[in-house]
Amino acid sequence: MAKPMMPSALEIMETLVGFPTVSRDSNLALVDWVEAYLASHGVSARRVYDATGKKAALYANVGPEVEGGVVLSGHTDVVPVDGQDWTVEPFAVTEKDGRYYGRGTCDMKGFDALALAMVPYALERGVSRPLQIALSYDEEVGCIGAPPMIDDMVTHLPRAAAAIIGEPSMLRPVTGHNASTIIDVTVHGFEVHSSKLPQGVSAIHEAGRILNWVNDWNAKLMAETPDPISAAFDPPHTTAHVGMIQGGTAHNITAKDCTFKLGFRCPAGDDVARHETALFAFLKELDADLRGKHPEAGVTWEQNLGVPALRPETDGVAETLIRQLTGDNAPHVVTYGTEAGQFQERGYSAVVCGPGDIAQAHQPDEWIAKDQFHAGEALLRRVVDTLV
Repeated sequence: MAKPMMPSALEIMETLVGFPTVSRDSNLALVDWVEAYLASHGVSARRVYDATGKKAALYANVGPEVEGGVVLSGHTDVVPVDGQDWTVEPFAVTEKDGRYYGRGTCDMKGFDALALAMVPYALERGVSRPLQIALSYDEEVGCIGAPPMIDDMVTHLPRAAAAIIGEPSMLRPVTGHNASTIIDVTVHGFEVHSSKLPQGVSAIHEAGRILNWVNDWNAKLMAETPDPISAAFDPPHTTAHVGMIQGGTAHNITAKDCTFKLGFRCPAGDDVARHETALFAFLKELDADLRGKHPEAGVTWEQNLGVPALRPETDGVAETLIRQLTGDNAPHVVTYGTEAGQFQERGYSAVVCGPGDIAQAHQPDEWIAKDQFHAGEALLRRVVDTLV
């Protein structure tokens, strides 16, 4: 066996940040390093590749292969730095003013580094239940990489009792977050010169009918009394949103096509399916209406992304563990999504808890406070101690 690699948690973060694993690019260089680090401690890792073979998730079991362990889960990809005004090198860790700067220090290579730093500590402590490390890819573009990784874990690893997803939460136990889904919508029109407007079908004009539906649906949802779980969220109701739209070729031609992404964000107490059902019913009616105007007109749609909610658990093992270790018994929910819901829907008790403030994520000069980083290390040591 190779001599164990014994970098500090900070040195591991410096190494991980040094890999520019923007979601559009490969993460295999980082995965290679992590696998070598684990192997130096006698820990074997398993990879789960994407369809291109250019990205991989990686997971490992540290300690005995028995049920009841704890998963520390993070993602390896980061958002781009293009067009952002950085004053430090993005893909390096710069320490100043009580902070560690660098892309991913907060979201979430800082937590990844802390998780990996627990490997030699768990071995030293002689854990009787395993510490499991799980690192995904493509979280930043829709939590794409976690589901196949988790499915593979279910097949090849003893079931852990709790999964801690280390997104930045200021080390507070987050027990609920939104579900989200995105639908790609294309309205098909029929081109004519705009002076002959009644003879054509403008995809842009007809798309406006869908936008009106979105506004009316949001007004309806705002008027509803929230369920008890959703009442803890801000806002306490589902929202529908169109953030990108394209269409048309010239100002004097009725638009042949108009495309946009329509998304729903649902608090954990709501059901995404009811909103999709209502939308799809409207789109089917609109499609039939447009085909009646011209055979080339109509509406098509495809569900692009979907991330399940993290739902508060009754006597959840993961929540109980973090509350006991932090002493924080306050309710904490967030409106963004994470991979925690994907662990939960596959049968894991899950909680979000990691160092840093989500407000720093994706920003130029991204940073994590030094005291948060080191407090996170202390918390994970206490997690490992519960496995002895």
